[in-house]
Amino acid sequence: MHSPCVARCGLNADDYCMGCFRHIDEIVIWSSISDEQQQQIIDKLADRKQQFLGETNNQTLSRAKWLDAEKRINKG
Repeated sequence: MHSPCVARCGLNADDYCMGCFRHIDEIVIWSSISDEQQQQIIDKLADRKQQFLGETNNQTLSRAKWLDAEKRINKG
């Protein structure tokens, strides 16, 4: 399954990308989860887009943010 990334990455204050509306944790694990799990995430994106309407990117999706998310995911 293709990633919903639209190459406009930028995170809001809760670490959701304002381009594709995935949480950073979902972005980090995307390539390692099943198609069914990916579809479950995709199914949430339209609602998130509406929820975050008008919010702006507060921070970029930096390598440091990515590594922090990986660390948090692998810890749990």
